[in-house]
Amino acid sequence: MNQCKLGVRGGIWVLGLCVFLTSCISSKKLVLYQKSGNDKDTIALSPRYVATIKVGDVLSVQVSSFSPEATALFNPYTSITAMAGQSSATTPMPYVTGYLVSEEGQIELPLIGKVTVQGLTSSQAAKQIRQKLLDYLKEPTVNVRNLSFQISVTGEVARPSLFTIPNERVTLPEALGLAGDITIFGQRTNILVIREENGQRTFNRVDLTRRDLFRSPFYYLHPNDIVYVEPGKARIANADRNYQLVPIILSALSIIAIVVTR
Repeated sequence: MNQCKLGVRGGIWVLGLCVFLTSCISSKKLVLYQKSGNDKDTIALSPRYVATIKVGDVLSVQVSSFSPEATALFNPYTSITAMAGQSSATTPMPYVTGYLVSEEGQIELPLIGKVTVQGLTSSQAAKQIRQKLLDYLKEPTVNVRNLSFQISVTGEVARPSLFTIPNERVTLPEALGLAGDITIFGQRTNILVIREENGQRTFNRVDLTRRDLFRSPFYYLHPNDIVYVEPGKARIANADRNYQLVPIILSALSIIAIVVTR
């Protein structure tokens, strides 16, 4: 009987040791926005990012006025957009209609024809379209949205996916929140932000554990940014260790089974 108890306790001890070895992660590496050096409790933010319209973007243009019949001429499309932060991986993306920005940086609207929008913000484009509509409508209201503002979040996050951002502004922490946050194994000190600028892709590193994140040019994400969370050493070591521990665990279970059945 004592031998049985000893065998069971020995097996449990081995299993407990295995669990302990697979769960050693420094808590300091998990805490975000840590104070360091001369950091103060108030910090200046990075300049707010305002997206501009580019060639290839798809725009939703909604027009309203006191004359619904006349307004209907300018709303041939019913634009269907994802809700804020909706993931295209978990929800099938609906067919989106709108006005494609041509290689010349223009969209073509009913009656008023071509309007140059490249390089403008959505609000600037809306003002320009409204000015042209004054010849056809009385006191028109124009709302323009860029349907092409999307970001990708991949790697060690709970829900890696492509996300549509209807309000055309999102920060790095917000994007990670949309993806269900970083897993316990993700590297918070070395987030990779891949950005396309002037025909080139840049690879940029961000440390979420430091407060100067809020001053980083990558605090606000741009359209088509890719955020990649690398697996930490604990994840890699854990994967390797799991392969090594399988025989040990099986041996421990075998010892328990042999002792119990005697």
